[in-house]
Amino acid sequence: MLNIVLVEPEIPQNTGNIARTCAATGCVLHLVEPLGFAIDDKRMKRAGLDYWHLLDVRMYKNLEEFFAKNPSGRYFYATTKAPRAYHEAQYRDGDYLMFGKETKGLPEPLLIEHPERCVRIPMREGARSLNLSNSVAVIVFEALRQTGFANLELAGPFPQQ
Repeated sequence: MLNIVLVEPEIPQNTGNIARTCAATGCVLHLVEPLGFAIDDKRMKRAGLDYWHLLDVRMYKNLEEFFAKNPSGRYFYATTKAPRAYHEAQYRDGDYLMFGKETKGLPEPLLIEHPERCVRIPMREGARSLNLSNSVAVIVFEALRQTGFANLELAGPFPQQ
């Protein structure tokens, strides 16, 4: 099981899409306040569709509370400022994949303190970043691939002739 941490997300549809990814993959979703929307926002709920019963979501008042309640975690920080690509990291079951708010990313002091845990998604020069929900999906599925897609169905019920 992986842990997806959204620090101060601002757009409800992104958080809803990420919630759906977490529900479909068995990842725990951690939301660090302040949020840029109400947790019961209809846009967020709609983006998550009917997967809410599969979701384990945990709320925190701030980053200090998050780290206090998860002191032994192994954290990776997604940022466009990272010195290495996301696929170069070695992920393990139980890791925390952290993503910052859409407009500013993660707090820079956090990145400066842990440069060896910062990862980025490669993109062309001049492109600022991917959408937050897309970024989460890209990194989550690489981490799941590395850990063998544990507890996930690898094949669907292919139609028979």
